[in-house]
Amino acid sequence: MVDVQVSPPPPAPPSQLDPDAIISARGLTKKYGQLTALDRLDLDVPRGSVFGFIGPNGAGKSTAFSIFASLLIPTSGTVSVCGQNPITEAKKVRAKMGYMPDVMGVYERLRVDEYLEFHAAAYGLPRNEHADLVSGLLELVDLDVKRDAMVDGLSRGMKQRLSLARSLVHDPDLLILDEPASGLDPRARIEFRDLLSELQDMGKTILISSHILVELQQMCSHIAVIEAGQLLTSGAPQDILDRLGGTRRAVVTFVGGETVEYPVADEIEQAALLRRLIDEGRDIAEFTVAVHDLEDLFLRITEGIVQ
Repeated sequence: MVDVQVSPPPPAPPSQLDPDAIISARGLTKKYGQLTALDRLDLDVPRGSVFGFIGPNGAGKSTAFSIFASLLIPTSGTVSVCGQNPITEAKKVRAKMGYMPDVMGVYERLRVDEYLEFHAAAYGLPRNEHADLVSGLLELVDLDVKRDAMVDGLSRGMKQRLSLARSLVHDPDLLILDEPASGLDPRARIEFRDLLSELQDMGKTILISSHILVELQQMCSHIAVIEAGQLLTSGAPQDILDRLGGTRRAVVTFVGGETVEYPVADEIEQAALLRRLIDEGRDIAEFTVAVHDLEDLFLRITEGIVQ
């Protein structure tokens, strides 16, 4: 629901927003009385990216997504989505953006094909195009064999794929997906991840939030970490990981029990380190290499180690 009690903030000068970003926000804030759900968010989402929004429950992810999707009016700040202001140009934003909320919006007394036809009609798409559109979307999300099934008979994974198909009905440039893999079993998560990769190949920009950090690392070209409504860091995962002082570290345990960590940039430095230790006559009991991942990054950022 739109918070009608708050007047839309005045538009910011164009120079403050990134015209090349599909989403650009400056100073975006949302307050509920004394509670600040979103605190002066500055964010740019590059076109064509898969952008992961990371944060614990209550961090402000869904609040930001609702503002981007033109469903919530911010208390202050400015935002551009697909080149439009979602506060004053909501219809234009919705024409270019597909939104999949964390709570599934499916109508369980409809067949799968009826559900998509309903949304095609809601977007004003010509009726003579509905059949081909629905068939194409069901094939894309691998639900073509379920077109005559009732929505309430689908598994959770199938409902998630159907919800994604619904967000694609009007062929948007941008997809905003709030915890789309929540509650899915491992197989369904893999299938969903593969589907998102296919959508990126089709030229869609995808903004996605998830608690499954390993999966985000595998699919995201950019990430942002948010906690208590504040953005802690953003950028390409590798660039952020490099701030940890090297993405790899060799952990060497010597005979006698001494363990030493050595930063190594890649496999070449790793091999050179091993040769050097052997040439020095060190007795090595164990040699392993640890690679920083997104979970490590998230923990370090939220502990205040990386800014």
